[in-house]
Amino acid sequence: MGTFDSGKQGLTGLLEAVATGKLQLPDFQRSWRWDDAHIRSLLVSIARRFPVGALMLLEKGGDVRFAERPVEGVAFAPGPSPVADKLILDGQQRLTTLTQALKSLDPVRTFDDKKVPIDRFYYFDITRALEGGPNFVAEEAVVAVDADRRVRTNFGRDILLDLSTSEKEYAAMHFPCSQIINSDAWETGFFNWCKSHGADFGQYMAFREKVLRVFRDYQVPVIELGKDNSREAVCLVFEKVNTGGVPLNVFELLTATYAADGFNLRTDWYGDKSNKVIGRHEKLAKDPLLAAIETTDFMQAVSLLHTLERREADLAAGKRPKDSTALSAKRETVLDLPLSAYRTWADRALAGFVEAGKFLRNEQFFSPKLVPYRAQIVPLAALCARIGDDWAMAAHLEKLRRWFWCGVFGELYGGASETRIANDLEDLVSWLRGGAQEPRTVVDAGFQPSRLDTLRTRLSAAYKGLHILVLREGAKDFYYKQTIQQIDRDEAKLDVHHIFPKKWCEANRIPPRRFNAVVNKTPISAKANRSIGGRAPSIYLEDIQGNKKVALKPAEMNAILETHLIDPVLLRADDFDAFYEARKEALLKLIAAAMGKQLLPAAAAVDSLEDEEDEEEALEEALQSTG
Repeated sequence: MGTFDSGKQGLTGLLEAVATGKLQLPDFQRSWRWDDAHIRSLLVSIARRFPVGALMLLEKGGDVRFAERPVEGVAFAPGPSPVADKLILDGQQRLTTLTQALKSLDPVRTFDDKKVPIDRFYYFDITRALEGGPNFVAEEAVVAVDADRRVRTNFGRDILLDLSTSEKEYAAMHFPCSQIINSDAWETGFFNWCKSHGADFGQYMAFREKVLRVFRDYQVPVIELGKDNSREAVCLVFEKVNTGGVPLNVFELLTATYAADGFNLRTDWYGDKSNKVIGRHEKLAKDPLLAAIETTDFMQAVSLLHTLERREADLAAGKRPKDSTALSAKRETVLDLPLSAYRTWADRALAGFVEAGKFLRNEQFFSPKLVPYRAQIVPLAALCARIGDDWAMAAHLEKLRRWFWCGVFGELYGGASETRIANDLEDLVSWLRGGAQEPRTVVDAGFQPSRLDTLRTRLSAAYKGLHILVLREGAKDFYYKQTIQQIDRDEAKLDVHHIFPKKWCEANRIPPRRFNAVVNKTPISAKANRSIGGRAPSIYLEDIQGNKKVALKPAEMNAILETHLIDPVLLRADDFDAFYEARKEALLKLIAAAMGKQLLPAAAAVDSLEDEEDEEEALEEALQSTG
């Protein structure tokens, strides 16, 4: 962490710095979003001498550079834009509010309580402001009026308050907040109006002392970060102080950094329709499996490629492995990614993700919602960026499959995965080049047979992965008779349903933790599920076979059941326990084959904390998607 200083600064000077551009926003700051109620509350708080929180500023001039922009509502004079001395890290909403309300002659563009955009001017009702004690200002003293400086009632037909001219402001004893910092002109006009109308000017002088002086003398606590702070430190500090907002991601920070060098990262990613620029996100989204790839995923892949290149160069120069650049997808490494490195690797990273999508389709994935771990696509894409479509070579494909399914069934990509992402890329590159050492994910992965008893939530990686393996083996639908991968998913409305129906299981006193387990579920069409209903398998199988549109002989139906790794004899006998154990064993063999290793020794099932209630909607949407 670099240096910082703290103290107090006058509100008047801060607003002047904002208005003249000496104090601006870093480009990664999000838009101003305060509503009318927040604005009025802030004005009352200052009038009451309440603290309104500290500001945090960043000194410019160090190695870390950001593109900057003025506070919303501030318009500079024609000519070169002023260069800021400091940037606002925390306090944007308050400074923007006060700048627009106290320094601008234009209405404040804000929102009502229903989030509808509105334009407002703000006033102090002088009479109401003088009520109460010396340090008390009623909330009702702050008045908001429309852009035409009127307040209407009766659906806009009647004018309740008209402040559209200075004379009407004087007559109503309403002081415009835009004159708070310097009220000379308004004060002179009001003085002359009082003389000609026999009004009491002394009431205004009391208001000036009680309210205006408070604003003009108000001191704001300010923390200033020195210019020696790193980009990562700035990012972390920003997130700590902006606890009420969305965490700042590396893409936003790099966008501001690259913009300082004239490169628009946001346009590069999202495109620009007005200039017919197609962004990388749109290019990726052409493959539905990649539509969910986020900016952070892409930047991590670029970081991996950049650090891999540097590590290989270090090793080639004779450096020891421990002294060479480490592969990294960590936040701090991505934040330090030079623009030159992004330009070098972005196109190849994009091509790598496209090839990763082909690998996923090869494994029978058809919807991004069914991909177990989005994070696992990152090292896969980086690898494909290095080797192109060579991933499909038989020897490479066998290894990649093992690594992928070990990550899924070892459930190794949940939570923070930056270290694993980097390790996997380095390990895979070596392994595919003929190295004997298996990747750490392959070595670390293990699957406990009892895990099948506790897999019930459809959002878990192993749950998703198991159903994809069943589909990959050629599972056929009970009704359409084609493989699940062949039938039209929109027409079939694919879903994952109980093999032994829930209603039947409940009637036969089979506990939910058992009949809701993944062992008792399989992907089938909506029509097949309607044919099942809540009846015993022996009954619904006969009905499906006898359906004129299906017309299956028992042996044909049995063959379809076997594609789902279901023992037809046990299912037709309505023997849940025997069916369960047989299918569990078959599924375990399927998992072991995919992982290319023996499963962990059997152990007693320990019930997980996963929700036993069926989370039908999440996977229904995924299975109904056409991918």
